This record gives sequence, structure tokens and C-alpha cells, in this order.
Amino acid sequence: MDFGYYLPCYWPDISVPMRHMYREMVREAQYAEELGYHSLTIPEHHFTNALVHPDALLSAVHVAAQTKYIPIVTATTVLPFHNIPQLAGQIAQADCLTGGRIQIGVGRGAYRYEFARLQVPFEEARERFDDSLELLIALLGGEDVSWDSKFYKLGPTTITPRPVQDPHPRIWFAATTPGAIEYAAGRSFSVMTTPLRSSFDHVVAQANAFKVGRGKVQSHDFHQDFSMLIMLFVTESQQETDDMIRHALNRHRRFLNVFGGEGEVVRGAITPYESDLTEAEIGKNLIIGSVEECAERLEDYARLGIGQLQLNMNFGAPHARVMRSLELFATRVGPRFAKRAAIPSP
Repeated sequence: MDFGYYLPCYWPDISVPMRHMYREMVREAQYAEELGYHSLTIPEHHFTNALVHPDALLSAVHVAAQTKYIPIVTATTVLPFHNIPQLAGQIAQADCLTGGRIQIGVGRGAYRYEFARLQVPFEEARERFDDSLELLIALLGGEDVSWDSKFYKLGPTTITPRPVQDPHPRIWFAATTPGAIEYAAGRSFSVMTTPLRSSFDHVVAQANAFKVGRGKVQSHDFHQDFSMLIMLFVTESQQETDDMIRHALNRHRRFLNVFGGEGEVVRGAITPYESDLTEAEIGKNLIIGSVEECAERLEDYARLGIGQLQLNMNFGAPHARVMRSLELFATRVGPRFAKRAAIPSP
């Protein structure tokens, strides 16, 4: 398995200036590269203190300027929120500025709170996403592209600059339900997903869906990966484990607020909702514990043949402790899985 590192910019205490958060993000990115992590991932989210990247490409270019070679993936760019001809040009420019290190995860969005404030009808998310994805691929990979759809009507259009990567930066399809994962894999996309805080049964269903979808692809003379974002933290005491489980639960309570409804947000700070999960369930579903406990839990993921895991360690711990977890994982946990095989070809 390959292990990437997630840069969420989770900032529960809004009394601390957010500019410090971005400095810490860069230090974590630099340390992840130094320790040999496979990639960095950066989400796109708006208007809250949960994931503070309103422009994932801007964050990616900033991180690339202060690292050397590690690939940087948007995870994910929410296509219904963007003007696609403009976004295509921005992606190509980011590809140039990063020297071909940028990759793009694309998704249709999930937070109703964001849709409402960006004045995009949530009910149109799927239709907008499907159209936007096809147009984005056409613009990144071709010249003098014309388009006639419900959302875009273009005469011959060529984005400038052109991407560094040929034919364009790698595109990942973000999906969480087994049906959507199978669909994306069946269309030959590499897929990124997350079980959030669900049980391991959901992880199994997601991995199996990718295998089924990939089995429908006629040719495998290209690279097709499956990447899963999980919450993981390597601790050094039972007290720290208990603290991190509580942090994870509080992160989940904020998620519940903005995910399913209008949301309660005051000055950008999400009001935590009552949780549908207990601390015990969070501790069971996530990988939080000692070096040996984390390695033992990861064996279950390795047996599923998951090729890449993106690790979210930044969900409430102080920056110094996040850096320590990064180090412990890279030096004492990850190497045990370095030569495990990914999901086999059908």
C-alpha cells in the first residue's frame, strides 16, 4: 500500500488566527514529503471552520512552492460550484506552476450548507456534475472545443496555458456509495472514497464495489487506482488515545451539522450536533492507537487489496502531536505494508 497525507486545515478554535493554520499545513506537508509519504491531498470546502480550503488549487500551488516533488491532489474539487471553462484554465495554470505535480479529484459535492450559500440548487448537483466532468476533460485534453448542453454553450474554445501533463493532469472520481464507486470504476476512472466514520463493513462494500466496476473495463493497459481517505492517529498513551477519540467525535458532530441540512454556523464556526455515534463506536471504526494497534487494524485494509490510503491525522490534536503521529506512522507502521499488492486485475 501507498500512504498519502491529507491536509484538511481543520480549525475548531476560531479564536486563533487562521493564518497560523496555513503555516502549520506547510510544515506538515514538508515533513510528509521528507518522511516519504506518497502524496498530499487537499479538499475544497466553504464558509466554515471544518475544512478551510475555499480554493484547493491555490492551496496546492502554495504547498508545491514549498515542497520539492511530492504529488498534490485536490480531494475534491466540487465541479457544480465552478465555471468549468474558467476552472479548466486554472487547473492547467496550476499544472504549469507546480511542474506537472497536480492531480484533480472531482466530486459533485455533499454539504447542503455550501450549495445554499453558493446559490447552486442541490437537486441539480448530479446533472451539473456529469456535464461539467465531460466538459472539463474535453477542455483539458483538446483544443477548439465546442459544447452545447443545458449548462454550457461554447463556441470553439482553447484554454491557455496548456497543461504540462499529457494529455492533462490525472483525474480522480470521488464517490462514497458502492453504486457510485462501481459506476466510476466501470468508466475506467481511478476512484477516491472515504468511509467517513462508518464501520469496517462499509469499507469492505466500497472496496468490493471498485473491484466489480473495474472488472467491467475491457482493457487494462492504463493505470487505475483506488484510494481511500481514513482518519488515523498514532498515539503514545491510553490518555492520548482517549483524547483523540473525543476529537474525532467532535469532528463528526460538526460534520453532521452541515452535511444533511441547512446547518447552524456562527461566524464561520459550526455548532456541533448530537452524535449518532458513541465514543466506543468511533474508537472501533477509526484507527487510533499505538503503533502496534494501528498496524494490526491496517491489516484488514491490506487484505482488501486497497492500493492507497490517504491519512487524516489533523482532527483536533495540537500541531506538534500531529507531526509526531506523522513520524511514528512513517517510520514504524507504514513500512510494514510497503510491498503489499493492490487490488488485482480481474
